[in-house]
Amino acid sequence: MPRWFNTAGPCRADIHYMLPAISRVPNLERLIAQQNYFVIHAPRQIGETTAMLSS
Repeated sequence: MPRWFNTAGPCRADIHYMLPAISRVPNLERLIAQQNYFVIHAPRQIGETTAMLSS
């Protein structure tokens, strides 16, 4: 099945063109493990949800 560009919802690497989300937020796993509060602030369609789901 060919890949395509996703325009709605979280991206899936097996079917969508995408950059690795975790490389854009390198300390995310540490923040989650420490149960710290944090904010991911970015314009829409940047990949905030995809980054969170990939952690």
